[in-house]
Amino acid sequence: MTTPEIEELKLLIEEKYGKSLSTTTDFEEFSLYLRKKAGKNISASTMKRLYGYVADDHKPRISTLDLLAQYAGHADYKAFVFWLKSSTKYNSSFFMADQLTSGELTVGMEIMIGWSPNRLITLRYMGNSIYEVVASANSKLLSGDRFCTGCFIKGQPLLLPYIERNGEHTMPFVAGRNGGLTVLKLKK
Repeated sequence: MTTPEIEELKLLIEEKYGKSLSTTTDFEEFSLYLRKKAGKNISASTMKRLYGYVADDHKPRISTLDLLAQYAGHADYKAFVFWLKSSTKYNSSFFMADQLTSGELTVGMEIMIGWSPNRLITLRYMGNSIYEVVASANSKLLSGDRFCTGCFIKGQPLLLPYIERNGEHTMPFVAGRNGGLTVLKLKK
């Protein structure tokens, strides 16, 4: 069993350790490292259960979470959770943004989006939040591709559940993974 707090703790552990934990060897090495470098004893099998490498529906012991929170730089797990809840890095919030929503467009209007490095796409609004690629420069999006989204936000990645290409759906697609959309304008 996991929670968003445990998932975040796992990310911080891997960040501090400098390696991802995803194989039997990774868990064994981390367990040994933790014992030698930090004086904390958590078995590889406990780590496997925590990371979902081994199926287990039990909630981890608080003593295990305390040790891992201490490794991540907190007094204990309770202090870690408090830090998460009070940290501005993790809080949801409203923000000001240059954005364009489907509700602002009429069928046939065209927009340009772009992102680094040098990707530039012209889209035609088809209605019902559907967009068709009219022109594509340096992108994996191709002319004729279609996708559904309700909003483009400058400075944020564009996350799409799929691209419709030749009557089939691709895997999820992200545009502007690093740095978000840098170009967002309505074509005249």
